[in-house]
Amino acid sequence: MSPIPQQNSDFDAARTVKRLVRESQTGALATLDEDGGPYASLVQLATLPDGAPLLLLSGLARHTRNLSRDARVSLLVDERRHGDELQGARAGLRGRIARLSDDAAIATARRRFLARHPDAAGFAGFSDFAFYRIEIDSAHLVAGFGRIVDIEGDALRTPTGDAGEVLAAEEGAVAHMNADHGDAVQLYAMHLLGTGPGHWQMVGLDPEGCDLMDGIGVRRLDFDRRVTTARDMRAVLVELANQARAAAV
Repeated sequence: MSPIPQQNSDFDAARTVKRLVRESQTGALATLDEDGGPYASLVQLATLPDGAPLLLLSGLARHTRNLSRDARVSLLVDERRHGDELQGARAGLRGRIARLSDDAAIATARRRFLARHPDAAGFAGFSDFAFYRIEIDSAHLVAGFGRIVDIEGDALRTPTGDAGEVLAAEEGAVAHMNADHGDAVQLYAMHLLGTGPGHWQMVGLDPEGCDLMDGIGVRRLDFDRRVTTARDMRAVLVELANQARAAAV
């Protein structure tokens, strides 16, 4: 069946998929078995600064053996509306997966993954575990009637080539926000994202927004503009705090 055309000009399909990927803690990973048949497994997810899905996989797992033969994968992420599951948005991603080998990339992956999945710290350093990124070629989004859309991978990437300062400052900025401006992070969640009270922490920051986490729930807070310098990043975080405080009155 062909995708149903978009009927709402305000609907941003690419942004919806990017949000689903950024907020998903788990996904269904499909790989190809030795006989060419499909095999799906549940995996934990995080994202890299450019929005690429990030996985921590054991070399002993069946899906890892599969992808060593054929790097083509599919990943299903969804909105997880409990009690009304099929009404939530979901996206099937297609792409290729690759093991990270650069030391700097691995360090970034480890930090961002463990911020989302601290329970993985016990085995992240095992020799048979490694970090993998998925390069998304396309996505098929189902987000309700009139919102079934195919999206090319280029539209789902967060450009980072001009944002070296932001990437370099991310770790310190996240730690600083959680340690010294935890009240602002709570206000972001409650008054800009409409969550209930919780113990919200910032777990990631990139040129287009930041990720907040409470327990196992993650919410994406998009910036109103791209930031490419540490100064711009600080400015937009202050602006968001002021907006949240004003909304709280």
